[in-house]
Amino acid sequence: MSTTLTFAKALNTALADEMESDSTVVVFGEDVGPLGGVFRITDGLTARFGEERCFDTPLAESGIMGMAIGMAMNGLRPVVEMQFDAFAYPAFEQVVSHVAKMPNRTKGKVKLPMVIRIPYAGGIGGVEHHCDSSESYYAHTPGLTVVAPATVQDAYTMLREAIRHPDPVVFLEPKKLYWSKEDLELESLRESVGSFGRAVVAREGSDATLIAYGPSVSTAMNAAAAAAEEGRSLEVIDVRSIVPFDDETVAASVRKTGRAVVIAEAPGFASVASEIVARVQERCFHSLAAPVLRVTGFDIPYPAPKLEQFYLPSVDRILDAVDDLQWEDA
Repeated sequence: MSTTLTFAKALNTALADEMESDSTVVVFGEDVGPLGGVFRITDGLTARFGEERCFDTPLAESGIMGMAIGMAMNGLRPVVEMQFDAFAYPAFEQVVSHVAKMPNRTKGKVKLPMVIRIPYAGGIGGVEHHCDSSESYYAHTPGLTVVAPATVQDAYTMLREAIRHPDPVVFLEPKKLYWSKEDLELESLRESVGSFGRAVVAREGSDATLIAYGPSVSTAMNAAAAAAEEGRSLEVIDVRSIVPFDDETVAASVRKTGRAVVIAEAPGFASVASEIVARVQERCFHSLAAPVLRVTGFDIPYPAPKLEQFYLPSVDRILDAVDDLQWEDA
């Protein structure tokens, strides 16, 4: 029997299911207790599991992260929420210096099975400090797994897999997708084994490949649908896992189509999008009919809400990039 869930409810259900199945899972952060978090992702967890397993913390992200490190070192599986993307920066020193390095520092003797949930990216008309795309910072830090689900189903399955992962996971949640909906067969999903760390072909195509992750996947899908009306077949790859990166799936698509555009909300300079372009061109050079292009946010601080629509990758900007893929040589 299928159940209609929002992206937010899928995350909430995943947390509840893991807390039910594993008593070492604890959830904490700013306002995640009785309130249920600013986006209500932890709604009802305190009432169901008690204040010792889902609780509020002081407004001190570095303290939240430090406490999670200690808990993970001593047998618990903490899931912490950084209330907004840019709010996580005070905890970044803890992430880089300790979360990412502890297993290597101890030659694998000390594991840190923890999840850092970060509501991130734009699309909600938020102000400064509420709409950053900070994935490049974490992706550039060896020792971290970094993932970004783009569908309701992946929100559920990938969060459960992240909690079970033996090493620290940065779990990026696209805020603009919290209210998206899908019909899921929850009971079958609860028994299934996911494909953590793997990309998926979200839409089949033959003329060019759109490579996206997190909040940009839905935009890429809309662009592919618009291109189809003009007779152009675009394949869409949902990266899902930024680190580790699934070169095999991405390269197979680009070798098939011969053209690619990478789409991401973050500024383009020294970005995850830049890395994907480099990896594709290194692996697919002899299959490419044109240079790999990018459609990203601009290299500026995140703009005011009224200018957001001009900053974020759009269907029109993606289709313009596709038009620039040297079709006259086809």
